Amino acid sequence: MTRSIGHVAALAAAMLVVGCASRPTSAPVIDRGAAPASKSATQAGLAAGTHVVQRGETLYSIALEHGVDYRDLARWNGLGDGTHIRVGQALRLGPPGATQAAAPPPQGVEVGSAPRAAGGVESRPLDAGAIAAHGQGDGSTKTSPKALRLPYSKENLAMLSERRAPTTPAAAAPSAPSTPAQPTATAPPTSATPPGELSFTWPAKGKLLNGFSEPNNKGVDIAGKPGDPVVAAAPGRVMYTGTGIRGYGKLIVIKHEDGFNSVYAHNRAILVKEGQSVTRGQPIAELGASDSNQPKLHFEIRKSGKPVDPMKYLPPPS
Repeated sequence: MTRSIGHVAALAAAMLVVGCASRPTSAPVIDRGAAPASKSATQAGLAAGTHVVQRGETLYSIALEHGVDYRDLARWNGLGDGTHIRVGQALRLGPPGATQAAAPPPQGVEVGSAPRAAGGVESRPLDAGAIAAHGQGDGSTKTSPKALRLPYSKENLAMLSERRAPTTPAAAAPSAPSTPAQPTATAPPTSATPPGELSFTWPAKGKLLNGFSEPNNKGVDIAGKPGDPVVAAAPGRVMYTGTGIRGYGKLIVIKHEDGFNSVYAHNRAILVKEGQSVTRGQPIAELGASDSNQPKLHFEIRKSGKPVDPMKYLPPPS
């Protein structure tokens, strides 16, 4: 009797092991600890189109740094005819309709989902359809016994032989003959300065005192005598005249094509008005020493508001 009970217990244990082995794979663990990034992405997009006023800045200096007309800057921000701004004020750098697109959230983050604690995990069971689709055809999951014993008969032998017969692979479709690659036409090399691009000329005649060295010197300094002519380096429209930017003295800013602006500082006298069109080589000012320790012209070329080395755009000095 004791031996029979032992056999029954062993048989039950074996059946339990087989049942555990046939269970499907455990559900995957999905990390949901990362918080959504949509809010920060929107803030980054907004910051790209605004400027927060810092101490010492003026509407004119902000307009110069971003390559826009100070009158447009005032209009976009509802300042009317005034130019008064305050520290910490956020200024729009484009028309109200020009909004910056927010960056898309990284993959795996659900936009708008409730934030979870950092490092939290969520476990979800797979549904029956997903399990069947995962195990179908790859032979990795066994859902039937490894061997099936059938009584010998001609019918069973024929059935087993039919199951074990290898399937004939489908004949591969004939591949199209490869076509030799045609040589591609190579475009002729272009020059560093495309034809028709805006060209600049020297705005004053004199010795070069200081070269471009950002952030210390955002342009070049040209020596001269008080009253020497200062000319427009390229055709354009006068965007600003005045003394509203500290360190530049009597200043002229000319707007050109292709996003270029030119800057002429420390003048003794200004000969043009805002909104006036000028031609290359036209006198626009008299060289001076306003807000400077010596007579000189400080000259800058800016591309989209950013200073660039004028020597890359000016002809070799004569």
